[in-house]
Order: sequence, then C-alpha cells, then structure tokens
Amino acid sequence: MSEPVYFVHISDTHIGPTADYERHGFRPLPCAARLVEIINQLPTKPDFVIHTGDVVTEPHPDSYKTAAELLAKISVPTYYAVGNHDTAVELQQYMTFGAHELLSETLLSYRFDVKGQRFLVLDGRAPDERDPEGWISPEQMEIVQDEIDHGTMPLTLFIHFPLLTLNSPWLLHNRMLTTNGEALHQRLLVAGARLNGVFFGHIHQHSQVVRDGILYTSAASTFSQFSGWPGDEEPQFPASPPGYSFVQLLQDQMVIQPHSFARSVD
Repeated sequence: MSEPVYFVHISDTHIGPTADYERHGFRPLPCAARLVEIINQLPTKPDFVIHTGDVVTEPHPDSYKTAAELLAKISVPTYYAVGNHDTAVELQQYMTFGAHELLSETLLSYRFDVKGQRFLVLDGRAPDERDPEGWISPEQMEIVQDEIDHGTMPLTLFIHFPLLTLNSPWLLHNRMLTTNGEALHQRLLVAGARLNGVFFGHIHQHSQVVRDGILYTSAASTFSQFSGWPGDEEPQFPASPPGYSFVQLLQDQMVIQPHSFARSVD
C-alpha cells in the first residue's frame, strides 16, 4: 500500500511592494502572513505546499523580496506556478522551490515526485498582450504528452489558469480562461485513472468541476475572492474570507478540504 501524500493548495497571494499595499479593498500581506502561521501549525503536516500563481501583483523586485521572505518561513517544501501577474524569471530568481526537475529552458515547467506520486507544474502565462488569459505552448503540450505516454506513477497537474469554461459569464468576457485548454483536456483524457486531477487558481474562489471523469479544482485566494454565480456578467468582490485547501492523496481516493480563516488586519 502506498503512503498517503498530503499537500496544501494556496493561490493568488498578490503581495505588493509595501506592507500597506491594498487590492480589492484588502491588504494581502497580513493575510499571507497569517496563512503561513496556519500552515506551520496544521495538525497533520503536509508533504509540500503548492502556490498556483499570482504570488505578487506586479513583478517588482520589492514585491518579490517581500513575498520570498515571508513564504520562505513555510516549514515544508514549497512550489510555485506562474500566474499572469508573475514572470517565470523572477519567480525563479526570488522564490525558494522544493527539489524539482525543470522541463523547459525558457518556461517554468517542471516536475517533482513525492512518495511515488508524480506532480507536473505547467507555465500557462500567455504573452503580455494576451493577459489575463492562459495559453499552453506546443513545447508544454509535448511535455504533457510525454508524461502520458511514458509515465507510470499517479499524476497531478498544477497550473494557474482554468482550462475549461466555467458557468460564470464574466470569466469568459474578461478572458480569464486558457485559450487552448480544451486541447489539453483532450490529451489528459488518455491518462485515465492515473490522473488525480488538475489544480489551478486565477479565479479567486474555491471550485470543483468534473468533466469526462477529470477533476478540475481551484483554491480560494489567500486574501480576496471573486464572485462566481451563473448570472455574473462582471466580477463582484464579496467580503468572503481568505482560504486554502488541504489535499489528501490516498490509496484509492482523493480528499480535498477547503478551509477559510479570518482576514488579518494587522
């Protein structure tokens, strides 16, 4: 019997260049600091933390230095996906990653293994002129295909952007989706039961979508949420609390536990 793997899924910290920086009416930094405390005090220690992007709001050295200093306090290995507010170069320059194998010379696409499980992180950041939509390069499509063709371990994917259309019109109107996400979905179908699921961020809300037997799930932002109702033509910014997810990969099932916590104002 394989050992269980536990990890914490966080996303969209949007740390700014100063401690008093605000976005959507809230200060990201105190919330991120509180979350670091929570992670380090969890009753079950995770094997790692995955941050699915938008570590900062603007890729400025002061923002990354602040984020790096804070998130380095997490007591387990931490991994990062590139958000539309990040750059691959600066994430690698400033942030501390757990052990991993880079799969691209130009993109932050990599893999790592934990207790017989394979984790694949894709860089879905599109060129600047296409922001905020996501895009999977041909190189990364081949990386995924190679893993599907030759990999044997249970597989989990991490990316910042949602691959599929969600039932909130504003996500489509505001170009929040991955333009070729459907093509990646079709490739993933071949992985079958090997694929645990796809974890993403970007939409500032917890969600679970199952299509063709594949689970797609996002984590709440660590400081501010977006609305996601079917009738929302434009994004709303409810005063919902920040959150994260605790994920358990077990022998024959996966358990995802969304958690929220009080927004820190210190």
